[in-house]
Amino acid sequence: MRVGFIGLGAMGFPMAANLVRKGFDVTAFDIDRAKVDRLAALGAKGALCAVETAQEMDVVFTMLPETRHVEQVVLGPDGILAAMKRGAILVDMSTIDPDGTDRIAASCAAAGVGFSDCPVGRLVLHAEKGESLFMIGGDDTTVARIDPLLKAMGTAFYRCGSAGRGTRMKIVNNFMLLVTAQVVSESLVLGSKLGLTPEIIKEVTAGTTATNGQLQIAFANKVLKGDIEPGFTLDLTFKDLSLAMAAAAQQRIGLPVGAAAHAVVAAVRGTKYAGKDFSALLDYASELAGIEPPRLV
Repeated sequence: MRVGFIGLGAMGFPMAANLVRKGFDVTAFDIDRAKVDRLAALGAKGALCAVETAQEMDVVFTMLPETRHVEQVVLGPDGILAAMKRGAILVDMSTIDPDGTDRIAASCAAAGVGFSDCPVGRLVLHAEKGESLFMIGGDDTTVARIDPLLKAMGTAFYRCGSAGRGTRMKIVNNFMLLVTAQVVSESLVLGSKLGLTPEIIKEVTAGTTATNGQLQIAFANKVLKGDIEPGFTLDLTFKDLSLAMAAAAQQRIGLPVGAAAHAVVAAVRGTKYAGKDFSALLDYASELAGIEPPRLV
């Protein structure tokens, strides 16, 4: 099976690296040539452009930042869909607008190319260990064909329905986790003001229904260690919350708590924390409260 991989960012690179390590024939492209060279050093073939990554491939993965990037790479004037052979499969793992996913799925169907939207859950540290989670949309035949590839990159696989349902599930998932991240930030600040350590807050809430992956895993491995260098950036946080707010508006429903979190993230992007990890929401909340950011000892 010949595999193309386009987009070697924080999540894309380790996932592509796991495909290489598991013995798959991978050709990869990214606009950052250094990332392509790094993957080539592991055994991949480096492509000079996206189209070269798609030609004669059996499966092509895209892992790109926003809807406009995916549509440009797939459907643009020099898009990969026109270069893909009939019967090949496009797997988009990006987190994008559901309408964008639907347009790409329809274009693939018209071109005789299979399609799966397969966005990724969990963190960079999971991707590095081959422990990603996938939210899978697509028909049974397509999903069966990509199954060995997904198993080389992850350990949890959820069929969400037909094409487009993986993207929709990812928007719901990220809305929940990113709003929770703001709640965790405010909770830690409140706890600090009340004289509690982050250790005891983490320990106690791990044993109650207040437990959540943001405090127990994401924050514990990043900001609570003093590390706010980007894994999942605040810009991507804003993008994903914006997707959820737009989806809610289309469905004529309100998300008042989400709207508040969205506004906070918008404000943070105008501060020194712009470009940092989303867990830096804790440092921003601490700054507003006039306290030193809590840290695990």
